[in-house]
Amino acid sequence: MYAVFDIGKTNKKLILFDEERQIIDEMLHVCTDVLDDDGFPCDHLPRLTQWMQDHWHRLRHHPHYTVKGVNFTAYGASFVHLGADGEPVLPLYNYLKPIPEDLAARFYAELAESPADFTATTCSPQLGMLNSGLQLYWLKHAKPEQYAKVHTSLHLPQYLSYLLTGEKFSDYTSVGCHTALWDFERGQYHDWVQREGIDEKLAPLTKDSIASVVDGIMVGVGLHDSSAAVMPYLLEVDEPFMLVSTGTWWVTINPFNSQPLTPDLLRHDVVSFLTPRGQPMRAGRAFLGREHDYQVERIAQYFHVKPDFYRSLVLARPYDEASACFVPACLAGGGPLPDAPAGEWNITGFRTANDAYQHLIHGLVNILLASMKLVWQGEKIIYVDGGFARNPLFMQTLSWNFPKAEIRTLEVPQATALGALVHLEQGEAWKKTQLLFS
Repeated sequence: MYAVFDIGKTNKKLILFDEERQIIDEMLHVCTDVLDDDGFPCDHLPRLTQWMQDHWHRLRHHPHYTVKGVNFTAYGASFVHLGADGEPVLPLYNYLKPIPEDLAARFYAELAESPADFTATTCSPQLGMLNSGLQLYWLKHAKPEQYAKVHTSLHLPQYLSYLLTGEKFSDYTSVGCHTALWDFERGQYHDWVQREGIDEKLAPLTKDSIASVVDGIMVGVGLHDSSAAVMPYLLEVDEPFMLVSTGTWWVTINPFNSQPLTPDLLRHDVVSFLTPRGQPMRAGRAFLGREHDYQVERIAQYFHVKPDFYRSLVLARPYDEASACFVPACLAGGGPLPDAPAGEWNITGFRTANDAYQHLIHGLVNILLASMKLVWQGEKIIYVDGGFARNPLFMQTLSWNFPKAEIRTLEVPQATALGALVHLEQGEAWKKTQLLFS
């Protein structure tokens, strides 16, 4: 049996898999926020730590399961700061916490390149604390006494691994997710990291999947959740593909597109992530899940229908040229249309809620296409996961726009956790190969 701790912002899960990668058990923990030392909401790190350690103890002494390995996946852009004794000395700061504007301005002013060039080099749009490297810069200059107590800063997935092994590592998937730490052009930390001495707070980078073996159990290094979610799809085919992950954000990930970014691509919400082996892969984002929910609520209210009215629709219609042009309300300043202002889509001309929804799907897919084409290289396979993989109107409309591609769904349950398991298995296979030829 294998175990994966999958730590989201709201739900924390422990998922158990058998050796055929089938889920055999799942435990959920909802951890309410607390306030950090500035009064901003953040995850309750001591409670999360205790939950992890309690379950780890139970796994090691489980009467019915023999655990072969455990791995971790978690949201990115979040550091756990350890003191010299190896214990956390600061809160798990929320990546939505604002950085003082004057400090952010000072950071970009001190760079040897323009802010636009820096964001392209590091594949990191200016996102405040979501650029987790800036959290260390903020601590150093805004909280120097607290910063002085920090011996090592671990990204959250690697902290989870450290809890069980005592081994400190940095992982490429966490370092390479819009952190402003990594120079994608040179394949190393950016110059500012050394200039500020930030590198002294970071654990050694590793390409290994396995951090250690504890009581005969392989313990993984951990993965950033966006990178983990791609792993199950890489098992399915040898030829290039794209993955469209649909939730609140619709994210198109192309693991085969390692082309460098430009300031213009970044402005259109295209980013790059690092794979576990340190190779870049391109992704485009759009806030279309939120847009969908917002517009569905408007349609339901206007036509006096239930909010889930659209779930009974199974057949998409061609685009209606006579209808009012779709205007998004939630995308201003972001996504593939950064210059498009927020607007009010006129739904009064539609006869029914179904007519309006058909038009909405075409409008959303058109925006998605603009995002997809920024990362597409002619791939003939497009996977779709998330809630909209079960929306027949969306799937049909998407396929009309890629007539020469095959649109697929795997319906992978817990794809992120499964990706962490796959990564652990790859590390196990590699180590067996090394032993065979040593």
